[in-house]
Amino acid sequence: MIYDSHKMRFSKIFLLIVTLSLFSLSIAQTSIADRGNLWKTFTYDMGNVFQGTGYAYSRPLHWQKNDFMNLGLVTAGTLGLYTIDDNIRREFRGHIESVPEMLLDYGWYAGSPQNNYGFTGAVYLTGLFTKNEKLRRTGVLLISSATATGFLQQFTKSATGRARPGTELGKNHFRPFGGSSSYRSFPSGHSVLTFTNTHVIAKQFESWWVKAPIYAIGVIPGISRIYDDAHWASDVFLSWAISYFMVEAIDIYLDRKYEEKYNDIKTKKLSLNLSFSGNAIGATITF
Repeated sequence: MIYDSHKMRFSKIFLLIVTLSLFSLSIAQTSIADRGNLWKTFTYDMGNVFQGTGYAYSRPLHWQKNDFMNLGLVTAGTLGLYTIDDNIRREFRGHIESVPEMLLDYGWYAGSPQNNYGFTGAVYLTGLFTKNEKLRRTGVLLISSATATGFLQQFTKSATGRARPGTELGKNHFRPFGGSSSYRSFPSGHSVLTFTNTHVIAKQFESWWVKAPIYAIGVIPGISRIYDDAHWASDVFLSWAISYFMVEAIDIYLDRKYEEKYNDIKTKKLSLNLSFSGNAIGATITF
């Protein structure tokens, strides 16, 4: 465990060094005028990363009726899954042997913070150096959304201190600010980061024939965390909801900052319908 921790820390440092080195090398190979423009663009984008994050956090102060309805629906969905968390865990763990190891490994590596920021940083830097505004904006949305959701889920999981399924303490065991990683189940960090990326990427396309496979791949990490006995189903569901709404909020802010837009603000609507029957819960999301 100590070895894995050191290896993960080294990976983060190595990735940061590589990213900064590529950035420095690219600047060195440009003319003085281009360097100035590149740096100006970079600082503008990073400013939008922080301002976009702040904008997302401030949105509850400006919520209207529909926003509170969405909050109620997400709360109802989370509580609905909470009531059957044990059933879902037994079902998943009961056939884990039939799940390809590759999918479980993908769920872990895709949701690791160092891999996530490596991907988002690569997208942004590609857009920056190729002077592609849409790709730059996508990178800014990826970085700011991951930052906003990352900090929120870290605070929430620490504050709630919910025990992970693997501790065998049960779904109702909480130790607020317990400190140990065994009490950091709610919500799921892997699910938050991967679904954040998934939603941002899916927004680039209009066709649901393209969106559907992207979302299908994006939910694998969250589902794999249930199989791994690291999170409850309600943890994962809330993580997906946090990711969706954070991305939407920051995207609206970025519409004011960039000419390239994914969608018309006026057409951005969301409806979430939940249905309960016996030991099952259904959800229909309309974008």
